[in-house]
Amino acid sequence: MIITMSSESYVFDPRPNYPLVVTAKRYWKQSSPYLDDPEALTLIFAHGTGFHKEQWEPTMDELNILLEGNHGAFKVREMWSIDAPNHGDAAVLNEKALKWGYEPVFGWEEYGRTLHAFLTGFGTGVDVDFSKRRLVGIGHSMGASCLILSLGYSPTIKFESLILCELMSMAQRYTGKPSSMLVNGAVNRRDIWPTREDAYKLLKSRPAWKAWDDRVLRIFVNEGMRPLPTVDYPDKTDGVTLKCSRIQETACYRDPLGPSRPYIMLKHVAKRLPVHMIYGAIDDYIPREVKEDVVKNAAGGEENLASLSRVENAGHLVIQMNPTGLAQRIHEALFLTFGSRKLQARL
Repeated sequence: MIITMSSESYVFDPRPNYPLVVTAKRYWKQSSPYLDDPEALTLIFAHGTGFHKEQWEPTMDELNILLEGNHGAFKVREMWSIDAPNHGDAAVLNEKALKWGYEPVFGWEEYGRTLHAFLTGFGTGVDVDFSKRRLVGIGHSMGASCLILSLGYSPTIKFESLILCELMSMAQRYTGKPSSMLVNGAVNRRDIWPTREDAYKLLKSRPAWKAWDDRVLRIFVNEGMRPLPTVDYPDKTDGVTLKCSRIQETACYRDPLGPSRPYIMLKHVAKRLPVHMIYGAIDDYIPREVKEDVVKNAAGGEENLASLSRVENAGHLVIQMNPTGLAQRIHEALFLTFGSRKLQARL
């Protein structure tokens, strides 16, 4: 599905120090003059619950088009997208290990820990020293929260900026209703189809998925599903199911601390580095009052944020509904932090 970039897949193995492996993809433009430029940015993407690293590809593709047209206002070396250990390709590799202590609750800290291990080189399989890179973390929903959580380990990841898209974090007084809604939805959701094409046609016919950009839905089916049988369905030999099992998606929604810890960390993180907040213009999964509370109380006010913006025609599932609009907001955030001095010099 990637049009403008090349990609390569990796398996990062932190064992025996940590029991779950990590899967990631590197994306780059072969004609880019910045592939070996130490001053160019390396963008690190983290996904939301129930999704996987490839869901970011249409947004990356749109962002890459914008980068080509910004006349070098700032430079991007490459992009990486990293699976949570119970999502995407990582969920397939970890499916037996995930039965040991990661059900019925999967703590979001686990994604934070694996992001930290990956970016600090606490394992094997990726021959990149990220400590020498200019890192920008870009996360959606749970992934945005887990980027914040990844800063709680030592040695500290040296992000130069964070871009948090529909951050799934809120004060504890708000957590009950969204959590219950998401748990019930995951428990009752269909997760077996005869073929990928059948799955695509059925999902495409449902109102919730009709709102998705078709590129993202295709990727969800092609990259987010796997053939049967699996550990959860050992007796089913035909059809496809989700790589992130219904059990593991539900386990993420059941974590009572996942959305809460980033809330109390956000103000401190915003004092350390530029934090950009991006929300969808449609207030669906996260009510407007929750978003306003995060900005006012968790961040300490909009003045403590590098920027606050909205993406039109998108709700919480902003990367699924409007990857083009989200790419525009991410590009604007990058320009605000890394392009302003160059612009001032021109003026």
